[in-house]
Amino acid sequence: MNKKHIVVVGLGGVGGYFGFKINQANEISRKYTVSFVARGETYEKVKDNGLTLLSPEHANPQTHPDTIVQNIREIENPDLVLICVKEYDLENVCKQLLPVINENTVLLPMMNGADIYDRIRKIIPEHTVLPTCIYVASHIKERGTVEHKGKAGKMIVGRDPEHFSTSVEWITDLLSESKIDFDFKDNSLTDIWTKFIFIASFGLVTAKYNSSIGAVCTDEQQRNETAEIMKEIKLIAAKKGIDLQEDIISATFEKASTFPLETPTSLQLDVNSGKKDNELELFAGAVLKYGAELGIETPFTQKIYTGIKAK
Repeated sequence: MNKKHIVVVGLGGVGGYFGFKINQANEISRKYTVSFVARGETYEKVKDNGLTLLSPEHANPQTHPDTIVQNIREIENPDLVLICVKEYDLENVCKQLLPVINENTVLLPMMNGADIYDRIRKIIPEHTVLPTCIYVASHIKERGTVEHKGKAGKMIVGRDPEHFSTSVEWITDLLSESKIDFDFKDNSLTDIWTKFIFIASFGLVTAKYNSSIGAVCTDEQQRNETAEIMKEIKLIAAKKGIDLQEDIISATFEKASTFPLETPTSLQLDVNSGKKDNELELFAGAVLKYGAELGIETPFTQKIYTGIKAK
């Protein structure tokens, strides 16, 4: 019997952390074939020295995949592809995957955003895509080395609403064997949108004011603008048939208040350091696009989007 082929595309904070766990478990079990896709210096480092994960969870910080390639086109017959790239690379990566996937390949996008599933579907309409939500505090320390702090990373994985009966038990087995903390649900969209309402609203307002999560909770104007964006997102979710808890707005502020006051957001850091590629489209772009499609007004998101674009 052929071994299942697991491919991890992108070895940043997310791909490096989860890819490491899958590969290190597999170095012992040899149950799967694992390939990494990485570019440039990361490719060279991992090819020569393996992937390094600095984490309280792992005594041995090194793991060597079966194969590492620079280009997606070099992949052969993948059974599962973990898409762990920045969201602005998503369409590009999906187009490159089209010629290499086979009819049974399952796609597992490892990025947080309300529209990720729909964007993959547009380019790869026939395949099983498992909508996923990620929680992990990890980042690239240097090329080929990922640093993880805090509690273990967690995934919430759901069935594909369009391929509900696809057998994915072998994938949940893989995650269990890799000692990855995960929940598997028939429907993960509520979790994805619950996370999105937090990261999008706080990301946009902190980016606009170059402030912190704590400042948004305590400054009246920032708090009000954040709440208005949350209301717009909540209306969109309701129209899409996604059930968010009734008190999602107050619950989200409550959750935010548990972070240290000066906690930044990645969009705020990227926008205010002048980084061209950032999550503005992932957050505001998705809200504006869904609003337009569904006939829902999104003036607060639009105003902040326009303001950040002008920076």
